[in-house]
Amino acid sequence: MNLLIVESPSKAKTIEKYLGRGWRVIASVGHVRDLVPENGSVDTENNFAMRWQIMPGKEKQIKLITDEVKKADAIYLASDPDREGEAIAWHILDILKSKKLLDGKKVYRVAFHEITKKAVLAGIENPREIDTDLVDAYLVRRALDYLIGFGISPLLWRRNLGKSAGRVQSVAVKLVVDREREIEAFRPVEYWSLGAECAAKSGTFGANLSEISGEKIEKMSIANRARMDEILAKIGTPEINASVAAIDKKKTTRRAAAPFTTSTLQQEAARKLYFSSKRTMSAAQKLYEQGLITYMRTDATNLAADAVSEIRAYIAAQYGDKFVPKTPNIYVTKSKNAQEAHEAIRPTHFDGNAPALSGDEGKLYDLIWKRTIACQMTNAEFDVVSADIETKNHTALFHAVGTTRTFDGFMRVYTEARDDANDAAESKLPPLNVGDAITITKLDPEQHFTQPPARYTEASLVKKLEELGIGRPSTYATIMSTIVDRKYVEQDKQRRFHPTSGGWVIASYLNKYFNELVDVNFTAKTEDTLDDVSNGKQDKIVALSNFWGPTKTMIDGARDIKTTEIINEINEFMHSHMFGDTGGICPNCGGKLGIKLSKYGAFIGCEKYPECNYTRRMDDAADEAQKSGDADAAPAKVSPTNIELGDGISFRVGRFGPYVTNGEKNVAAKQYTAETITLEIARELLAGGTKKADPIEIGENPATGKPIYFYPTGRYGAYISSNKVNVSVKSQPDLETAIDLINNKKPSTRFKKKTSK
Repeated sequence: MNLLIVESPSKAKTIEKYLGRGWRVIASVGHVRDLVPENGSVDTENNFAMRWQIMPGKEKQIKLITDEVKKADAIYLASDPDREGEAIAWHILDILKSKKLLDGKKVYRVAFHEITKKAVLAGIENPREIDTDLVDAYLVRRALDYLIGFGISPLLWRRNLGKSAGRVQSVAVKLVVDREREIEAFRPVEYWSLGAECAAKSGTFGANLSEISGEKIEKMSIANRARMDEILAKIGTPEINASVAAIDKKKTTRRAAAPFTTSTLQQEAARKLYFSSKRTMSAAQKLYEQGLITYMRTDATNLAADAVSEIRAYIAAQYGDKFVPKTPNIYVTKSKNAQEAHEAIRPTHFDGNAPALSGDEGKLYDLIWKRTIACQMTNAEFDVVSADIETKNHTALFHAVGTTRTFDGFMRVYTEARDDANDAAESKLPPLNVGDAITITKLDPEQHFTQPPARYTEASLVKKLEELGIGRPSTYATIMSTIVDRKYVEQDKQRRFHPTSGGWVIASYLNKYFNELVDVNFTAKTEDTLDDVSNGKQDKIVALSNFWGPTKTMIDGARDIKTTEIINEINEFMHSHMFGDTGGICPNCGGKLGIKLSKYGAFIGCEKYPECNYTRRMDDAADEAQKSGDADAAPAKVSPTNIELGDGISFRVGRFGPYVTNGEKNVAAKQYTAETITLEIARELLAGGTKKADPIEIGENPATGKPIYFYPTGRYGAYISSNKVNVSVKSQPDLETAIDLINNKKPSTRFKKKTSK
């Protein structure tokens, strides 16, 4: 029997249909092994030696794999054809070797970029060895993420600055914060434009002032109303006699966008379908596993010759030969560090029989289909006519442009979307000739103001990261979901990112004490290094040493910095954001307001505490500063240690922890925080109710990337849980304590079988 091991169960089912008798296809269900979640699992003093363990919950899968390996004559490792897929194959092989299950058995590494019978059989017929360079690049990447997680995250927990820091997501948060600072620092500039409604014998059209008294008019030339009034006085009032001074006619073409890469698929799905990156990749994964599209993690824009031939034949049959270019369209990859270069993302079949799909998969497949077909179609063609209209007194010149599409080309099928600007609408000019009489029937002066840079959407942030060479196709969706899940950024109604107070705090801290780590150039160089390792150009130990040296210096330097100094730095970084240019005065006592840190997060407090106990939420302060420009206009007072819930009931934090009180009765509420307590819950507690409390998320375990939850009630009392590891506790611990308890829990001996002597 031959055994083929893939990553996902659905892919296993699809492939098993192609192979038939004599084959068994099973799935690893993603990664099966990871670093031991303890300090020292990457030994920086011993060539970065790494300690691995079977991931919690994967024991059954490993048993299935080992049981099937025992029956097999040959094993084919067919995980995905990228860095992470290569690592999964390497881990499985290493586990099988350690168990001594491969004696007399042949092991092959096979890869295919689409789940079709032809591609699968071709991959099996052309096996190879595991690519040790790709594995080394994975090892470097995993070690870097681990070292940052265990190096920096404890510094954040200790001072309640944030949940964790990551090599790439921290840069993404910084980009969002930097954009917000640009927006807040922006001051609009006034300018004016002058439009004209023109009438000729052949029709009417619009034009814009381009020259006045020999002076060219640019976008910002007319600075104010006074200048506009001067110009209007020179031109006169309608009806104004004018004539066509010049006409220019030309033909232009527009080429179709390249077929999808991972990045452009995420961007376009965000613009057209309003999908998050995570949602896009989930749908793409399902399409790939059903054999409907090629592999969905790629930087490449090239298409296989066979696919191009099929596409061209389909276009000719559906739209006619004039829509098929003489030679295939070729696209050059624009990614700064294109790697794992397979094909672009495309459908696997072009026979015209669309698969029966619905929901997200149907919408995404339609997008991929149209983009792929369009990329091999002829250019769209346009006639562009421009005319200069001069007033009879030769004082003013107006410019008019008309664009007419003369041939659809690829636009018959698909048009690419845009982030922040739409293409100018097609508009025709009536037939005009030089010397034709024109009457300007109306002048339309319009006031404008320059606009601040737009906040990032998922699409534009992915595009920015790609332009900077930060992250890779397999990471963009995770980056987007991580910065939202950790509550460092939020999305508004227009689906644009803005930083939360937690995002501002962690960005200001990292910007000061880990500036190099969040520097876009440094991060891009790290990605370059990973590429060099994967291409065999750099040794993994050298790469890790070059990274760890400066990173360790930053960590050591930040470890002993006093909290008061950190708070001062954060206050300086965030003062303008929180209080505007002149704010920051306590409304109660006139003292200076600033950011304070507590176990519940950052808040605004008075420097004269405890004499003055004025506090308010950070987000309230920022909103108030942005709305009125006056931070002294205090919002409703909210204290993290004393919150009025209503009906005379309040939530407080006392000597022995959180509790609720109605003035006569106090009841402990240790499982709740200022953010999670409600009046209903407080009433239940005071009434002695037994309502089962919902689990509370404490934060993320950097060792596994999984959240840690606190359960106030359980079969054996309160406990914390993460990734199927449970630990009993007396009350809700802080994040650092929870991580330590979860990661250092010893295996239970309660149900182990007794061994006979």
